[in-house]
Amino acid sequence: MDDRSKEDRKLDETLEESFPASDAPANTVETAVRLRPTQAAAAVTDNTQEGRLELALGDETAFLAYERGPGSLVLLHTEVPVSLRGQGFGSTLVKAATDLARAEGVRIVAVCPFAREYLRKRDPV
Repeated sequence: MDDRSKEDRKLDETLEESFPASDAPANTVETAVRLRPTQAAAAVTDNTQEGRLELALGDETAFLAYERGPGSLVLLHTEVPVSLRGQGFGSTLVKAATDLARAEGVRIVAVCPFAREYLRKRDPV
């Protein structure tokens, strides 16, 4: 048996001895691991009075400001709180806007650079 095989066997034995682990799972109240909101748990709402689609995420709100024009939905600005960026919430808002536009049978005009890039890459309307 070569040295590598001996090392692999030692590792296998160690794994067998420690599994199943008797330690508490990592994601418990005791370990104070806090889970962040996810796209699946987040629901987009249409705040027509403010002219924006909103995504409430704990104490913070991400939004996509829009204007309704004749036969169009103009996407003006997407804003996601700094602490929540990079998790797909901006994309969730733009996707909701495309769904809204399709349901209403109107065109999307993307003024917002983020929305314009999202549409160019993922969801041409």
